Amino acid sequence: MPIVTFIDHDGTPHRIDAPNKRSLMQIAVDNGVTGILGDCGGSCSCATCHGYIDTAWAPRLPAISETEAFMLEGVPEPRDTSRLCCQLRMSPELDGIVVHLPAEQV
Repeated sequence: MPIVTFIDHDGTPHRIDAPNKRSLMQIAVDNGVTGILGDCGGSCSCATCHGYIDTAWAPRLPAISETEAFMLEGVPEPRDTSRLCCQLRMSPELDGIVVHLPAEQV
């Protein structure tokens, strides 16, 4: 099974088995990862699943939709690798992906 690693703002890693086709947000919520709230349930309307994708993985991701880009405009500290985890689905190509979590979502 593919693996995703969420890294808390304090550096604590959470290495999790990640079923294919599940969103990174749902994987985090299902496994009690603090820092990913998923308040909107994955409908891309709240940005409480904001994460910073490790730069090595960013080129492998699908393009950001207009809706996701709009939601990311409202996060406190956006970066070039900011993404909403609800918009990223696990796949074999993403096995080992690393997502850093912002401090404001604790």
